[in-house]
Amino acid sequence: MIHETAIIDPSAKLGNNVSVGPWTIIGANVEIGDDCDIRSHVVIKGPTKIGARNTIYQFASVGEDCQDKKYAGEPTRLEIGDDNVIRESVTIHRGTIQDEGVTRIGDRNLLMAYVHVAHDCVIGNDNIFANLVTLAGHVHVGDQVILGGLTGVHQFCKIGSHAFAAVNSIVVQDIPPFVMAQGHNARPRTINSEGLKRRQFSEPEIRNIRRAYKLLYRSSLTVEEALQQIAALEEPKLTGFIEFIANSQRGIIRP
Repeated sequence: MIHETAIIDPSAKLGNNVSVGPWTIIGANVEIGDDCDIRSHVVIKGPTKIGARNTIYQFASVGEDCQDKKYAGEPTRLEIGDDNVIRESVTIHRGTIQDEGVTRIGDRNLLMAYVHVAHDCVIGNDNIFANLVTLAGHVHVGDQVILGGLTGVHQFCKIGSHAFAAVNSIVVQDIPPFVMAQGHNARPRTINSEGLKRRQFSEPEIRNIRRAYKLLYRSSLTVEEALQQIAALEEPKLTGFIEFIANSQRGIIRP
């Protein structure tokens, strides 16, 4: 399962049934879980921990030093969960000591070709990043988010769960959960209703999410007033929506 041309550091730990393709380099302090498929010409640098059943395609660079000029060689980390697909030429950098010192990617994510995940990003589960999506440092993405091809996300931005950014969007402020965004700079367009249906949200839940969107974006209310009225809907699915907006540091995208 290990090609004879692969170079694997003696300190690297590979789980059971791991496949490593030709001309792949696995460096020191790398841990790879069971049943991973590492294709040809991949470079994995540590400290990096990769879970089980991940597939990493050719020319991906995983766990490299970050591109932050403040980085001075500190032993920061990358942690990747289970069942992720990392396609051709994806780049994922470790964290910095200016944050928590770790970049984290959860489970069952699809990172299409040429995606870049910068230092200190925190990515949840079940996300799809289309070709050439670029996340700057310290970006947080929730669960079941779709980012269209060529989308760029400014550093320190947060994207809530079930959000959707259309192709070629430029994200410079936070996108709340459930919201579909598009444009230069990205603006809210509607809720991700089709995505919510696919994820088994009920019709009453979707109606309440749509009401919350209208209160936030299509009324004359202030953000604080809108959040009060959204809370009065007493919809459990909106608890995270309210908390996300209330805690936003960069501010949320606006029409």
